[in-house]
Amino acid sequence: MRYLPKSPSDREAMLKAIGARSIDDLFAPIPPEYRLNRDLNVPRQMAESEIVDWFRERSRENGDCHATFLGAGAYYHYRPVIIDSLISRGEFLTAYTPYQAEISQGTLQSIFEFQTMICELTGMEVANASMYDGSTAATEAVMMAVRLTGRRSVAVASSVHPEYREVLATYVFHQGMSLATVLYEESGRVNLRELEAAVTGDTACVLIQSPNFFGTIEDVEAVAEIAHRKGAMLVVSIAEAVSLGIVEPPRFADVIAMEAQSFGVPLSFGGPYCGVIATREQFVRQMPGRLVGQTTDRSGKRGFVLTLATREQHIRREKATSNICTNQALIALMANIFMTIYGKVGLKELARQNLAKTAYAAQQFERHATILFSSAPRFNEFVVQTSEDPYAINSRLLGHKIVGGLPLKKFYPELGNSSLWCCTELSTRSVIDTAAGFLAESERSVKSAKEETVEEVAR
Repeated sequence: MRYLPKSPSDREAMLKAIGARSIDDLFAPIPPEYRLNRDLNVPRQMAESEIVDWFRERSRENGDCHATFLGAGAYYHYRPVIIDSLISRGEFLTAYTPYQAEISQGTLQSIFEFQTMICELTGMEVANASMYDGSTAATEAVMMAVRLTGRRSVAVASSVHPEYREVLATYVFHQGMSLATVLYEESGRVNLRELEAAVTGDTACVLIQSPNFFGTIEDVEAVAEIAHRKGAMLVVSIAEAVSLGIVEPPRFADVIAMEAQSFGVPLSFGGPYCGVIATREQFVRQMPGRLVGQTTDRSGKRGFVLTLATREQHIRREKATSNICTNQALIALMANIFMTIYGKVGLKELARQNLAKTAYAAQQFERHATILFSSAPRFNEFVVQTSEDPYAINSRLLGHKIVGGLPLKKFYPELGNSSLWCCTELSTRSVIDTAAGFLAESERSVKSAKEETVEEVAR
């Protein structure tokens, strides 16, 4: 979109139309101490050709041709080229909220198909037209449970994505609710004994993630049994959607909150992404966002309509389930195209590739470092504990155009020099072997330094 500045004569005409003699008159209601009486400290204006060159230079800083082992809620998968070709069509790219069904059939149909495929993947009966991202989807799912149960407390596993938990904590704090955090055990799964004690008569729901932040697959059935026995609901968050190609969906959950970024959505510096809520039909009235349904017109032809929209713009505020103002229709369309291209067989094969690459990487890394939480099944992420600070290892890897794992000290200080590594179908054997070689070199250097220290002390 081009920026077209107003000429001085345009500005004078606008001021005259509103009855102001100058810009100063326009801002007179603002107290003098809050007005800026100097020029902005910004770089000089640039010609269009200079701006284009500047952005090209910045784009070269983005790490092109780098291999990456980062995951943690944002995953590097292959994006079929047809995705951008289709979403760039004007009727999708510039479409607004499909209020008028008669002129929005394409958008409504794509949303309906998205909802249908999400239900097939998750094993749930109904899914909404998408949410902002995985963190808001998880939080809104928890708020659903609060409304449905009338309870005011939430039990959340510490193995849920730390940033998802931060979003939840913000919501909970401002609604006067309480939040109980349940620790993980040696397997990386939520500690069931602690969970049993944390779920009380005021607990609206239990929130877990599977695969969790460590890549470990939770025992959803066992968690559901504890929650349901005490009258609480179970919300399961899924940050890595590709896992559903091979991992049994959490059918024992009452609500599933998912991040669908893995389905053809580029990393894009962290967004926009595509959140999803899927649930049982009996809870649909408390589901935030909107729902597209299928119907027939007077001639008996199939058509699509906005069936349910429990938000403030559509119904009275006191009856609204959320202040979420929209959905991610264009991003959901990316996921829709991705799921359609791969299909059931393709998604299963894609998940198997992720699983196989991760198994190979964990095997190679384990020769030189410690793999934590290895006693429970995992998907495409695993935790590596090293003798050296992971930041130092990552710095050396970066010199070889490899982005290493995510250091966990910020979120889990008890894990020390641990980092979270992720493999997808784009992780090659050669890159995995190179990273394993750097880990081996790191461990050798730390061991050598320790031996020299011992020798010096002995002298």
